[in-house]
Amino acid sequence: MSNITQVVNADKNLTTLKKSVYATDLDQVLSSSGPFTLFAPSDIAFAKLDKGVMENLLKPENKTKLADLLNHHVVAGKIAFKDLKDGEKLKTVNGKELKVHVKDGHVDIDGAKIQSHDVQTSNGIIHSLDTVVTKN
Repeated sequence: MSNITQVVNADKNLTTLKKSVYATDLDQVLSSSGPFTLFAPSDIAFAKLDKGVMENLLKPENKTKLADLLNHHVVAGKIAFKDLKDGEKLKTVNGKELKVHVKDGHVDIDGAKIQSHDVQTSNGIIHSLDTVVTKN
């Protein structure tokens, strides 16, 4: 089974995330034993950001800002879609919180809808988001 980094590499809907993961060396973390839950912003999610935001974040001098943004999408432990509870607060690897909202079988994380879920990897699980979660 592939690890999180390998799955992100292969997913044609996560090309912006793939670039970002390598630009920040997060690929090393997401290849480690984990386990991790990655709330992965899709290319659609990154496209919703203001024009020029990602190009700017991908510059070497903004590596720390980009890493902080990406780490806000990673939670230690493996959390399946069915285990996400309404009102739950998840602690990210950068110490921030993500709030879970469940309604009528749909789940969103800080307002970002989970599109596809429970992509199993050797070191965790990936849920794809339709919006980039920015820190609150």
